[in-house]
Amino acid sequence: MANHGSKRLVVGAHYGSRDWLSQRVTGALMALFTIVLLVQVLLPGPLGYDRWAGIFAAQWMKLLTFVVILSLAMHAWVGVRDIWMDYVKPVGVRLALQVVTLVWLLGCAGWAVQVLWRL
Repeated sequence: MANHGSKRLVVGAHYGSRDWLSQRVTGALMALFTIVLLVQVLLPGPLGYDRWAGIFAAQWMKLLTFVVILSLAMHAWVGVRDIWMDYVKPVGVRLALQVVTLVWLLGCAGWAVQVLWRL
């Protein structure tokens, strides 16, 4: 049975469009955050701890940073998961790598939120 042409068997929900869209949306959010942060940093004045703490003291900036932390974790998850799915063929090894990746990303996101809310 050939796997090309009109008789090709295609499996999976949405054929990757959800992952493609999530990569674009999370990438756009991270780009927006980078621009906002650069504007804050490039304003005149000395750049020390007090200024950094001041940038992240505003509630809107904490909220934006929180959303970006989640976006970064999601962006990384989709990318690394796709690498595991494309290049690691043994199902058990792939599942173990995916679990380790997910735990690592959740740990990093939790740590980043903890640091954010200490400011």
